[in-house]
Amino acid sequence: MKQPVQITFRDIPHSDFVEARILEKANKLDHFYDQIISLKVVVEAPHSHHNKGNLYHICIDMTVPDGELVVNRSPKDHHAHEDVYVALRDAFEAAKRQLTEYARKRRGQVKTHRPPAHGMISEIISGEDYGRIATPDGREVYFHRNSMLDENYDSLEIGDEVRFAEEAGNDGPQASSVHMIGKHHIVDRIH
Repeated sequence: MKQPVQITFRDIPHSDFVEARILEKANKLDHFYDQIISLKVVVEAPHSHHNKGNLYHICIDMTVPDGELVVNRSPKDHHAHEDVYVALRDAFEAAKRQLTEYARKRRGQVKTHRPPAHGMISEIISGEDYGRIATPDGREVYFHRNSMLDENYDSLEIGDEVRFAEEAGNDGPQASSVHMIGKHHIVDRIH
């Protein structure tokens, strides 16, 4: 965390034990997601019930690179939350779930999709049912008749443009899922 954890007690006396537990859980949260800028925790017991103990309300406010995440745990008449440690556990678990979702979305924002590999048919060995694809970077990639998707291997011609998935074969790179590129598909031309 870039800033120290801020802990506030409302309507209850300060407790070193509760503060220690909050710092422990905050440290675990920081190890789980190390981009937390600041963390504020409010512990309060807003209502005193005559026939049962206080129900603790926990609020966690996390500042992260693209905004703020807030956990506001105030379950109505949840008897387990008469124990401040249970209320803290539940609030920090909710904070971890929010951070997980936030990190997933953030990864999606920076995720880039590589276009499928492409090239031109440079060789066809009809009697052997295989050929080679020349890639823009000058490599030759083997492909087999069975790698063709939705096209007839026998209709292939030298110079046809294809896209494919590349994988490691026994004798070097090989193409799988070879698919003809339509005439209006834009790719880097191979010269």
